[in-house]
Amino acid sequence: MNTIDYKTEQEIYQKGIAVLYQGLGASGFIRFIQQMDQGHGNYVEDRQQWQQQYSVDAILAELENNTLLK
Repeated sequence: MNTIDYKTEQEIYQKGIAVLYQGLGASGFIRFIQQMDQGHGNYVEDRQQWQQQYSVDAILAELENNTLLK
């Protein structure tokens, strides 16, 4: 009968970190981990807040008045 080697989430995380470090080296590992930063705040709420002033008509008017597009 086969036995299953069940690993905890912490064990999987630690193994993953070790494999990444071994495979990428120190600087590659750091660069990869920096990409996984989830940031802060709520992007959806922030976007909705700064977009409240815009309507389709306002955007079209801005595009029509933009001399770069003419």
